[in-house]
Amino acid sequence: MRVSIDKSSIKGEVFAPSSKSYTHRAITLAALSKESIVRRPLISADTLATVRASELFGASIEKMEDKLIIHGNNGKPKVPDDVINAANSGTTLRFMTAVAALTEGITVLTGDASLRTRPNGPLLEVLNKLGVKACSTRGNERAPLVVKGGIKGQEVSIDGTISSQFISALLIICPLAENSTILSIKGQLKSRPYIDITLEMLELAGAKIHTDDSNGTRFTIPGKQKYDFKDYTIPGDFSSASYLLAATAMIGGSEVTVKSLFPSRQGDEVIIETLRQMGADIIWDKEAGNVTVRGGRRLKAITFDAGSTPDLVPTIAVLAAVAEGTSRIENAEHIRYKETDRLRALATELPKFGVDLKEERDSLTITGGKLQGAQVHGWDDHRIVMALTLAGMVAGNTTIDTTESVSISYPNFFKDMRSLGARIKDISEE
Repeated sequence: MRVSIDKSSIKGEVFAPSSKSYTHRAITLAALSKESIVRRPLISADTLATVRASELFGASIEKMEDKLIIHGNNGKPKVPDDVINAANSGTTLRFMTAVAALTEGITVLTGDASLRTRPNGPLLEVLNKLGVKACSTRGNERAPLVVKGGIKGQEVSIDGTISSQFISALLIICPLAENSTILSIKGQLKSRPYIDITLEMLELAGAKIHTDDSNGTRFTIPGKQKYDFKDYTIPGDFSSASYLLAATAMIGGSEVTVKSLFPSRQGDEVIIETLRQMGADIIWDKEAGNVTVRGGRRLKAITFDAGSTPDLVPTIAVLAAVAEGTSRIENAEHIRYKETDRLRALATELPKFGVDLKEERDSLTITGGKLQGAQVHGWDDHRIVMALTLAGMVAGNTTIDTTESVSISYPNFFKDMRSLGARIKDISEE
């Protein structure tokens, strides 16, 4: 799918899409419980991959208009009768690889071409130490993966520098193991807020996990626990909302209120403070869950540490492209291991708009200026497509391909933008 974008100002109110991170975790934990209701779930390509995988592990999931009713497997997932296809969802692949360790047989997991390039070595290594047999069919730590269940639990450590998803996956399954587990994290922990979300959800499910040190990098996890994840409403997603908020801040004459953004463990709520630091006119009514942005102020350059909030990097990069001065996005090497190498994608596409950008191994240095229209590639990556859309709304005369990828996290992205006045047209058939 391809879209054309003309210069646009946007006005109005829109609900933030529900959180993808919370939806993945809620479905996974509900499927490992008995009876649960998940309200206002994000229904997207990624979360549907988690639904399908959970069903293959024995859960029954009724999809209703604004909720999922989940009859779980009570912590005893069955051996799937088919290969688990995680599609493009790294979270699904990592979580379900771990869930496979709870079965009494062999599970095969794979995904699309992009997902089959993403590393899983630290997770496979730890599962093998926990009594599971887990390997890559190609011997390269990438999917397809084969897991033979039999998790026992013991003291292990895991590299925290690549993906927090490995750690969240282990935190989800270890309470259900036969024995207790002590899990330590080595190296600089990336994306800590996602682990905090996992711990929050596990507590709601009744799990007992003890954090043993002030850094939150060592966990004692008693075994033989049971989950009771009953009734939960998914909060709004700050990652997806960042595109709405940033677009409004970038474009003079715009004023948008994004609803359903309440305080939570989501690290990406830092987008609000980041926009303030850049000089945006932004107000957050935390009680009502409403964030209102008015465009027109000149944005200022910043330095942004992406260590805890990698999903914000495409948004911040486009904001930096129109800000006054030179911005630096640093501590960002781990976003090279997402759906695509996002640092390389941004460093390739933003200069087509006339942006002065320097790419290094773990950083981008961006000097803001006037954007010009461009034909750009979306890299089959939902966050790259949405970020480039913002640049196109400023520059005008822009086309983007692979825009169907927004279905991964924000299926209604273009619909919502158009409802606010964005001049975006589907030109796939032209």
